[in-house]
Amino acid sequence: MGAPSIEEIYDELTAGYTKSVRVEQLVFAAAESHQGLLPSREEIAEERTHKQSEKRGAEVRQGEFLGALLARVRPGTHLCHAMLRPRAESLLLREDFQSSGHADLGLATVNRVGDAGHVELRNRRFLNAEDDAATAALEIGVDLVLMDPACRVGVLRGSVVDHPRYAGRRVFNAGINLTHLYHGQISLVDFFISREMGLLGKIYRGLWLTDEWENGLEETAEKPWIAAVESFAIGGGCQMLLVADRVLAEKGSYFNLPARREGIIPGCANLRLPRIVGDRVARQAIMFERAFHVDEADGALLCDEVHEATAMDEAIAANAAQLVSAGPVSAASNRKALRVGQEPIDVFRRYMAVYSREQAACAYSPALISNLEKNWNAAGRRL
Repeated sequence: MGAPSIEEIYDELTAGYTKSVRVEQLVFAAAESHQGLLPSREEIAEERTHKQSEKRGAEVRQGEFLGALLARVRPGTHLCHAMLRPRAESLLLREDFQSSGHADLGLATVNRVGDAGHVELRNRRFLNAEDDAATAALEIGVDLVLMDPACRVGVLRGSVVDHPRYAGRRVFNAGINLTHLYHGQISLVDFFISREMGLLGKIYRGLWLTDEWENGLEETAEKPWIAAVESFAIGGGCQMLLVADRVLAEKGSYFNLPARREGIIPGCANLRLPRIVGDRVARQAIMFERAFHVDEADGALLCDEVHEATAMDEAIAANAAQLVSAGPVSAASNRKALRVGQEPIDVFRRYMAVYSREQAACAYSPALISNLEKNWNAAGRRL
């Protein structure tokens, strides 16, 4: 008998497609049930004790496995839906949040303000950059807003930071934590892949709460989202704007995708940015670091309103009210109809199949380390 196919392995690990298994658990379940197929949990943990340049590249096999899986229609589609389920941590916190309207998740907080659920990134030491833990906290926050019937709209925002240059100011999102990346603390699966399929997937598509996943309908429980950008939205922060329904920006702020200087793929920006700004401008942004300043004409391509910092709270409240004024069903239905015409889940699945393989290659390319040392002075920064 030959080795089992990837479809047979997925069928086994999901009990015939009856279990939803997140990518973070799937790669280790496959490693445990099929010796030698993928690196074990212990191998990956040992790899994380080394700088990125000193790793053996065990995660590359995980990326290739997930890429091959996502390239196949049936298991890939099921996995996309599995990643839209609420996280186990979110289900444990749901009752308390719905009762109190507040959740402190460490690197993120969630607060219900009127009809809006505010998810705030609070990685202050790193200018609100994202890493494995911060991304998980944000996803839990998004889950809580989506599961709370009292929250009719979600708001993404960054907290006030301590950095001398921005002390006392809010910063939306500084993108991937490049210091953590250099020191080997950014996971291919837990960060790069899970972030796109979980955190951003849920903001864009909502939660998948039914057991039906093969009928081609986008049967998600979703809500409109506002991104309130203060200071800047860099990298992953800019990627969030591409899945938000309304983008508000502080006067003087900017957005960019410095993926070229990092040596990685900027998430799903390659899929989504061209349809917002056009293919040529998207290539300039991704390959030549073109920035979008809200005080210039180009800024209007990525944001809807520009406000003074002191007016942002009022602008958020006004836009939240507008988004749900026609009723929550209408808001969800309209965004769903727009999305189906732009990015049906099968398009996303095929993109993620390529992304999983290519991002793994990028993460272990010698050019990545060279870029981080040259453009970020990563060797001189401490964890």
